[in-house]
Amino acid sequence: QVQLVESGGGLVQPGGSLRLSCTASGSILRIDAMGWYRQAPGTQRELVAVLSGDGSTNYADSVQGRFTISRDNANTVYLQMNSLKPEDTAVYSCNADLRTSWTQLPSRHWGQGTSVTVSS
Repeated sequence: QVQLVESGGGLVQPGGSLRLSCTASGSILRIDAMGWYRQAPGTQRELVAVLSGDGSTNYADSVQGRFTISRDNANTVYLQMNSLKPEDTAVYSCNADLRTSWTQLPSRHWGQGTSVTVSS
């Protein structure tokens, strides 16, 4: 059983910062990649940032230069969000492509999401 738990969401004023965290736990042999997605009301879920196992990163154009994805030496991924804008308001969810068995392909797991509201 694998769980991903996010934290760090909340209400922030435009121009402010937040740091989201997501920790994966359970019978994990290896995490290949971790990422953050977001979904605003009435819209489709979109990619925010991805951190691959080789350390490479990929960001949505809308957050490039403002958001930074990073990971500790264990199973936690962070999303540092600076210069927040009202259009960043959404539920942010993390995911992880990971292995729970060496005899099966990696599987994708999702957290439950954390809400971010940017408003004055």
